[in-house]
Amino acid sequence: MSEHSDAGSGGGPPVAAWLVALGLVAMAGLLILMGEPIEPPLSRGDPAPSFSLPDLENGEPVSLADMRGRVALVNFWATWCKPCEDEMPAMENLHQQLKDQGFTLLAVAVDESRDDVDAFRERLGITFPILLDPAQVAARKYQTTGFPESILVDSEGVIVERYVGPREWDHPDYVGRVQKLLQPQN
Repeated sequence: MSEHSDAGSGGGPPVAAWLVALGLVAMAGLLILMGEPIEPPLSRGDPAPSFSLPDLENGEPVSLADMRGRVALVNFWATWCKPCEDEMPAMENLHQQLKDQGFTLLAVAVDESRDDVDAFRERLGITFPILLDPAQVAARKYQTTGFPESILVDSEGVIVERYVGPREWDHPDYVGRVQKLLQPQN
């Protein structure tokens, strides 16, 4: 009898090999099911993820849903981020220019220290709402990759654009982009 013969197997792999393969497939499936789901990247046209975060000023929760009907710029930043600090004066100018026209700027601070954020606000004279996200819950929902990162959301709660890195928010191109979104759609 040859050493490759397996009585009754018809020449195929031994049953033990099939059982090992089946076990490996089952384990891989279980690991996939137990892992965190992978969300597809957020992009233009996607609904903006909802969040509710405390306002630095009064501690009251502010949610993106509260902004429905307004165009919103959601900016994720940190006090230790120099590019974040550099863009804040232009953001303040954008806020001042458009706040009475249906525009809201929400600056989401990811710092752990409320005191650091408050001192930063005071030092730069920021008047737009600053929300606190020390656990970065909203930042993760928005799949931020660094700071600053901003998401422009239309009045229906849909993502219009994602901006990675600092911007000159009071430049006519950005102001015009927001103003166009503020116009009634026919």
